[in-house]
Amino acid sequence: MHQLVEWLRGLAVTLGGPGLFLIAFLDSSFLSLPEINDILIVWMVTQRKELMAYYATLATLGSVVGCYVIYVMAKKGGDALLRRRFRGASLDRAMSMYQRFGVFALMVPALLPPPAPFKLFVLLAGVTAVRPLHFVVAIALARGLRYYLLGLLAIYFGDYALDLLRRYGTEIGLWLAGALVVGVAVYVFLKKSRRRERL
Repeated sequence: MHQLVEWLRGLAVTLGGPGLFLIAFLDSSFLSLPEINDILIVWMVTQRKELMAYYATLATLGSVVGCYVIYVMAKKGGDALLRRRFRGASLDRAMSMYQRFGVFALMVPALLPPPAPFKLFVLLAGVTAVRPLHFVVAIALARGLRYYLLGLLAIYFGDYALDLLRRYGTEIGLWLAGALVVGVAVYVFLKKSRRRERL
């Protein structure tokens, strides 16, 4: 597996933006390539800062397409796959989060670095028949936010950004997820307040 990861990393560096798309697609669908895309984005942006938006966009698109493949597979019969791959307690917790927060429950793990169980939530989105448009928008927003922020980190900190990512990658992901949770809580509160006003 290590040789495959190194080969893919070399291929991505050679291909540039399309390589990022490929790595993001594979990581979000059939393989698990933790943090490679994050590191590649930061490294590539430090080499070509003017291409930051291009790199972040292609990584986001690759992740969206990869997730959508898993989503479609889960929609067509992923319940058995889900129960084979994940244990009962974590599955039950994830399901209750979906029932309570809907598609927002998908966005939080999409922002978090490994070992967040992101694919569990992608599979659940297919099994619970989340609307395709809602699914795609949620993944695009969360992954786009993550990759664009990594790109900005690379622009402002240069070569030191890789060291920051290695040291504080988990904390950065948690801050992003926390900001999203607060945003969702405010949104839900405002929505409920408007409903009460109408009554």
